[in-house]
Amino acid sequence: QVELVESGGGLVHAGGSLTLSCAASGFTFSMYRMRWYRQAPGEERELIADIDNPGGTNYADSVKGRFTISRDNAKRMAYLQMNSLKPEDTAVYYCNARWRAGPRDYWGQGTQVTVSS
Repeated sequence: QVELVESGGGLVHAGGSLTLSCAASGFTFSMYRMRWYRQAPGEERELIADIDNPGGTNYADSVKGRFTISRDNAKRMAYLQMNSLKPEDTAVYYCNARWRAGPRDYWGQGTQVTVSS
């Protein structure tokens, strides 16, 4: 059974911080890139952060300098540290695993992040 389970979402005031966690099971975690996406109501799903197995990272311009993606292969966990949150960061955040050798994806169920003014 393949599972990605996000946690850590919630309500925070603008300027605050949250850390999202993604617990992975049912597949070989180290063979997958880990990604975070988000989707606001009425908008297209957006890739915001990516990390490969050696730890190289990529970020969308909208979150660069504020968000940090990380992974712990021993714990089969991925994280998204979010700082300096803005109301426009409000969205459902999804954890994604992409097989390093091709377009095979697993998805979590999402966790809501709401940033108030």
